[in-house]
Amino acid sequence: MANTSVADSSPAIICGNLQKRFGELEVLRGIDCQIHRGEVVAIIGSSGCGKSTLLRCFNRLESVSGGQLIVNNIDLSKTKLSRRDLLALRANVGMVFQQFNLFPHLSVLDNLCLAPQKVLEQSKEESRETARFYLNKVGLGAKADAYPDQLSGGQKQRVAIARALCMKPEIMLFDEPTSALDPELVGEVLQVMQQLAKEGMTMVVVTHEMQFAREVASRVVFLNQGQVEEQGNPREILMNPQSERLQGFLSRISSTLG
Repeated sequence: MANTSVADSSPAIICGNLQKRFGELEVLRGIDCQIHRGEVVAIIGSSGCGKSTLLRCFNRLESVSGGQLIVNNIDLSKTKLSRRDLLALRANVGMVFQQFNLFPHLSVLDNLCLAPQKVLEQSKEESRETARFYLNKVGLGAKADAYPDQLSGGQKQRVAIARALCMKPEIMLFDEPTSALDPELVGEVLQVMQQLAKEGMTMVVVTHEMQFAREVASRVVFLNQGQVEEQGNPREILMNPQSERLQGFLSRISSTLG
């Protein structure tokens, strides 16, 4: 992991009036929030409210248009990042996407070993040892030699989580990690995430899984039209929402779940 000059007690992520535009479209309209180390923050909101864009800004898949963004002591508000800062960001901030993004022509083990060898310059032996450790951690040690098309959706997503963990990140970002899964496979992925939370991993999770947000998150942030509408303790936010927009969102979620 990258060494930093700032104490570990500093927030993992700092957003100050964070803005993101795509041409004339203003997607993030002044996000103010901090995410502290060891927190599990669930970001909720309707489609198009800016959740995924915010998450992609956190690991520089999208550059910011204005305001302040500091992630793991790296200032992402800059127009250009040094190669050193970008590599440190990639090494210390893991991301799990809706789609699993596994290389179909590589075995599960080789999928996990690729980034540590290329980015961290680990030896083949070291990367394989690390990969097997994290495969066992997500309950898929027996699938090391399998290929992605031989796995269920839930297994693929657990492999994707293990792949991110192989970089030994300090922060994990999850962009609706269960949205592409059949309902019966959701639990096995959430169980892995719950274990990571218990171990103190700093996590930011864009999700529609309200039960996960209520039981695992330390804080819920509700985005509406590119701004933080409401945030706080998960049980208070989800059981007693103050804003009409959050009340309406939770009502729609409940009716969808039947």
